[in-house]
Amino acid sequence: MVSIYYSYLSEENHENLLKNSLPDFPEDYQNKIRRYRRWQDAQLSLLGRVLLFRGMEEAGLFYAPDQEIKYTAYNKPYLEGNPMPFNISHSGEIVVCAISDQGEIGIDIEIVNDVIIDDFKFQMTENEWNKISTSTNIKSAFFEYWTQKEAVIKAHGHGLTIPLSSFEIADHKTEIQGEKFYLKEIKIDEKYQCTISLKTTIKDVVLKYLL
Repeated sequence: MVSIYYSYLSEENHENLLKNSLPDFPEDYQNKIRRYRRWQDAQLSLLGRVLLFRGMEEAGLFYAPDQEIKYTAYNKPYLEGNPMPFNISHSGEIVVCAISDQGEIGIDIEIVNDVIIDDFKFQMTENEWNKISTSTNIKSAFFEYWTQKEAVIKAHGHGLTIPLSSFEIADHKTEIQGEKFYLKEIKIDEKYQCTISLKTTIKDVVLKYLL
């Protein structure tokens, strides 16, 4: 099963988070959060960790929040000895955290805003770009592909060392270096596009709002 936890930024809840949640985490992380100039940036980071450890607790994995989150050589986060991989993403005013018992997972959320879509043509395959450029809703088609691409490379684990144009999304699946990846759209908010990716067919997904 895949559990996806999400939360919205809240200025009125910020001091409460700093007072009641931040002290649970390692001191160096607390200092990092306090150095942010914008409360929004601090809260985006903090909420990601709060969602992660709430999710772990619900899954029966009692990791203390002060346990260090480590990173692979490709900057993919993980917890030592954790049997349930996770991934975190944020955009606009939403933070999401996906936890999986089906192997490595990637999640990406993007607020659907005005961008110069032509600037991203080189990131797409020819077929993908043709589908985007001929779509009745070009912006929606672009963000659908973009979140799919991002979710896949997060699940793969090697980040942007994998060029986005080197693999093609078709029928909610793709292949990288002989490994198959499957995709599923997650509907959270009509202003956002969100996608998860796994190496197995995606079946049970539970969406939970926290905070």
